[in-house]
This record gives sequence, C-alpha cells and structure tokens, in this order.
Amino acid sequence: MGLSSRVWSQYESGTSQLMPYYQPVLALDTRRIMGYEALGRIQTSEGVRSLGPFFEDKTVPMAEQIRVDRLLREKAMAKLAASDNGAYPPMLFLNLKPSWIYQTYSETGELPTLRLLDKYGIDPRRIVIEITEEAFLGSMEQLRMVVDLYRQEGCSIAIDDVGSGFSNMDRIAQIQPNLLKLDIHLLQESEGHIGYYGVVRSFSTLAEQIGASLLVEGVETEQDLQRAIEIGARYVQGYLFSPAEPEFRPSFYYASLIEAGLERRRSRMISSERYWSVEAEKLRLVVETSWRKSLVDQECETQEAADTFIEGLLPGLESSCIRVYWCREDGIQMSSNYRRESNGVWCREAAFCGSNWSWRPYFIPISVEMEGGARAFVSRTYTDLNSLDRIRTVSVPVGEHGIMFVDIIDPEGER
Repeated sequence: MGLSSRVWSQYESGTSQLMPYYQPVLALDTRRIMGYEALGRIQTSEGVRSLGPFFEDKTVPMAEQIRVDRLLREKAMAKLAASDNGAYPPMLFLNLKPSWIYQTYSETGELPTLRLLDKYGIDPRRIVIEITEEAFLGSMEQLRMVVDLYRQEGCSIAIDDVGSGFSNMDRIAQIQPNLLKLDIHLLQESEGHIGYYGVVRSFSTLAEQIGASLLVEGVETEQDLQRAIEIGARYVQGYLFSPAEPEFRPSFYYASLIEAGLERRRSRMISSERYWSVEAEKLRLVVETSWRKSLVDQECETQEAADTFIEGLLPGLESSCIRVYWCREDGIQMSSNYRRESNGVWCREAAFCGSNWSWRPYFIPISVEMEGGARAFVSRTYTDLNSLDRIRTVSVPVGEHGIMFVDIIDPEGER
C-alpha cells in the first residue's frame, strides 16, 4: 500500500488527524515573516507525514483531494483569523491546482475560499492564492477569468515553480501574478551550468518588468540565500529558516539571520566594486598615456589608425583582458576586434569594423555617462557569447569622440 493510500485509510478509519503546517516566508526588505505557506500534514501511527504524495497520486479521485484540501484550508484560515501578530499580521499562502479552481467554479459558480474569507472575517489582502504546477487542459483565458475573481476580491496571486514544468511563459503572461516563486533547484543547477544561470537571472528581470516580486523557495544553506539575494529575490523560504511547523512564529524571529546574510552580500559587493573601480582607473591611465604618446592631436578616423593605436596598447594590458575594440560615440566600431587566444596571443578580427553597437541596451547610458568627463565605466558581470567566460566590460573615453571597450574576465563572476 502506497503512502497516500495508507495515510488516507488511517484518516478514514479515525486513527489519524489532518492538520495544516506552516512554513514562513521571509521578506528581505523588512527582515520579518511576511506570511506562511499552508502545507498539508497528517498525524498517523508513524508520526506526522506530508500529504504531498496524496495530492500528487493520480489514483486518488480528484473529488477526494479537493475535499481534503478544503478541510486543511479551512483550518488554516481559522488559525489565521485567530492569530495575534500585532502590527505585522502575516499573509497566508494557499496552494490551489488550476484544475480544482476551474472545475469547482464551472460546476457551482462559487469559489469556496472566498466564502471562508467572509466566514472568518479575514481581509482578502492577507491571502495569496498560489497557482501550483499542473497541466491544465482548458484555455489560459478560462483559467485567468477564474483567477481574476480572487484578484478582484483583493487576494494576491502567485505562480509556483516558475521555470519548470507547466509554469510557462503563457501562464505567467495570462495570469499576471503578484509573485513569482522560483524553485531553488534551478539556482543549484546554475552552479555548474551557465545556461541555468542565465535562465534564473531572466526570471528576476521578468518579475521586475511585469511588476511582480520574486520569491525563492527551498533555501536550505547560506549559499542558497546569497544566490537568492544576488538574483533579486524579495522573499525567501526554506529550511535555512524553518521547516513547516504547526505554529506561527513572532514576526522578527529570523531577522538576525536575514541581517547577517544581507551584510555578507553587501560587504562582498562593496569589496568587488572597489576592486573594479581601481582596475578601471588603472586601465584608463594606460589608455590615456598611450593616447598622449601616439595620437595627441588626432582622432582615430580610419580603421588603420584605430588598429595602430590598439596594437600599441596591447602590451600594457593585463592577462585578464581578453578583447579590445574602439567605437565612435554614435556606436560605430572603428577598429578591428583584438581577441586574446588561450595561448595569450592577440588575434585581429577585421570583420567587426563598421558594426553598429548603439542598439545594445548599455551603449547609450555609457555614452551619456562619459559626456564631459574622463571617468571609465564598468559594466555588470555577464557571460561572453564566444568564450562563455563571466566578464565585465570597461569603457574608457578616448579623444573627443571615441570609446575604448576592454572585456576583462571577472575573477569572482558574481558566483
């Protein structure tokens, strides 16, 4: 007999009890518990067990799963209504499968969760409807219509397990959630695969663009927390703080743990930015000195002149520099690319001359930043398209209308 069948038979026979447990969700900005995710548990003769296998078991009738979920949901909402958290009342995250939501509304024209809000006098703004990962056979328009009923009442909407399974872009675009929940396993995969890292960072950008907050769940270690902070998570959840428990904690129970994590990140970032500030200034002085010696009164208006200047510059560059090229302020590349190969030899790539890089998002801000000044500009860390190294680009003004771009390997790579 499988776990779901065994625990359910014990409940049916009266030898076990259903109960919700609560895992805290922490806000990095306020350092307090902003809410709890309600998770199903069952007290059996073998101890407290998760109801996850029961809800995932396709042999269990949907009607039974919905009935158990409603029992748990009502207990959780009753506890929320009775809780006294002073000035910081927590939110409650309720997991709902898309098929449950749509089928219930189609058959009854009602949403039981909204009735429970009225029954227990709960402000809908304290409820987060978490759309769980699951295939949905209906259209996204149909699902959105039902989800909007929760939103209209004042509930927040979250999409679970973003980046995996059925939580795809279409679902995100249609539902327009308030929160995106990102599974920590994607972050862990990114440790060894640069492709995962790019995907993870893209969800942070996505959340920002659609006006949602990013919640990283499954945070188990300090390293997990640091990575969550790095990609822009506003909220975190996981065993580093607490497993699901039967009771609520005081609002600031984990504040010191969050503060310590934020301080470690802040200190590391300050150290890194100071390092790059020094490196950029060193590079600026190298370029400026070379410029004074070779082209004091003229601009690099031809490829030959630009290449000649760069070739005189190359011997003074450190080994971490892997690419150099010259552009005008309008984005037109005037020089060849000079790329350092693995053996340290510089390779000239003339085909890049004439390329227009003004379409790149970073180019115009750099141009504006350099107007009227000689300060070098350092980009964020990103992945080089050719080598896949984690690099930064240092931009150095040269002459009246030129910008020298130097790609440098980041020793830390923001990893």
